[in-house]
Amino acid sequence: MSKIYVLGAGMVGSAMAIDLASKHEVILSDVNAEALSKAVNREPSLHTAIVDVTNVDHLAEHVKDADLVLSAVPGFLGFETLKNIIQLKKNVVDISFFPENAFELDELAKENNITAIVDCGVAPGMDNVILGYYNETHQLESFECLVGGLPKIKKWPFCYKAPFSPVDVIEEYTRPARYVENGELITRPPLTDCEFIEFDKVGTLESFNSDGLRSIIYTMPHIKNRKEKTLRYPGHVEYVRVLKESGFFNTKPTLGNNLSPLDVTSKILFDEWKLGEMEEELTVMRVTLVGVDKKTNKKEEIVFDLHDEFDVKTKTSSMARTTGYTATAAVNMFLEGLVKKTGILPPELVGSSKPCYDYFFSYLAERGVVYKEKIIAID
Repeated sequence: MSKIYVLGAGMVGSAMAIDLASKHEVILSDVNAEALSKAVNREPSLHTAIVDVTNVDHLAEHVKDADLVLSAVPGFLGFETLKNIIQLKKNVVDISFFPENAFELDELAKENNITAIVDCGVAPGMDNVILGYYNETHQLESFECLVGGLPKIKKWPFCYKAPFSPVDVIEEYTRPARYVENGELITRPPLTDCEFIEFDKVGTLESFNSDGLRSIIYTMPHIKNRKEKTLRYPGHVEYVRVLKESGFFNTKPTLGNNLSPLDVTSKILFDEWKLGEMEEELTVMRVTLVGVDKKTNKKEEIVFDLHDEFDVKTKTSSMARTTGYTATAAVNMFLEGLVKKTGILPPELVGSSKPCYDYFFSYLAERGVVYKEKIIAID
C-alpha cells in the first residue's frame, strides 16, 4: 500500500482522494477544514491535514513520507506548488490549470530524478493521451479538441455552473488563446471564433477559442493544425463578453479596500455559478484527428466522443469523474511502474506508450467514464 498526499479538497480533489483510498493510504489536505470534513463523511478511511501549500516548510513536513503527491490546487497556486514538490524530491501528478509553461521545470525535475505528470485531467489530459497514441500510429495533419462542463438545468442568464473555482473559469475567458494553423502559432482573444456544433443528447452547443493546447504547442510541432475550443450553451459567450468588455474582469485595484473589479465579479459569480453538491451536470468532449495510417498508408479521420453525467450512485460530479479519474489512473500506473521517464511529462508523452494508453481507457471505463471511438476513411 502506497502513501499518497492529495493537495486540495475541492470537488475534484476530494473525488480523487476517495477513488485512491480503495487501494492506498491517502492523506487529503486543504486550508479549508469544512471541505476536509465533507470528504471524510463520504470516505471515513481518509486521513486529513490542514496545509497551506504556500508555506514550503509546512508542506515539506507533511509530504516527507509520501510515495507520491497529487496536486489539485487552484491554478494561481499551481506552478509554485509544483516547483516546491519537485524540489522536495517527490514524484507528482498535477491537475492545476496554471498559466505558466510547465516545461520550465523540466530540468529541475530531471536533476532531482522526479517524474511530474502534468495537466492530467480531461482536457488538458485525455485529449493529450489520445493525441500521443495516434501520433505514434499515424502521420497526423490536424488535431482539434472541443470540451465543456455544463449544468443539466439551464439557468438564465449564463446557463453555466462551475464544478471548480470561478476564478479559474474566468482565467479561461481572459487568457489569450493560442492555436496552430498551417504550422503558424496564432494568438487570438478568448471567446472568439464562435461556432455552433451539434452533440447527441445535448443538442446545439457553442464553441469558442480558449487557451487549452498548452504543452501540445511544444511537443507536436510537426502537426500543422492544432486547436482547442471550449463548449457552452448558446448565449453564454455574449453575456460573458459584455462583462469582459465593460471592465468587470479588470485586475487593477480601483475599488474600496484595495479591491479590483475582478475581485467583486468573482464573488458575485461564485454564488451565481456555484455547482450544488447534488446538482446534476455533464461533460461533453469531442477529439478529432486527421492523418495517414503508417501501416496502411490510408488517410483517416479519428473521432472520440465523451458524454458523461453526474453519478447519482456515488454522488460524484461528472467533471470530478472525468478529470479526477484520469489523474488517479496516472497515479496508479506510475506506482505500478508503467511510467519510467523523469522530468515534466504532459499526458501526450505518457499516452504514446500503448500500455499506458490502454491503462487510461480501461481505468476510466471501470468507473463508467466511456469514450466512443470511430474511424472514418477519407478518400
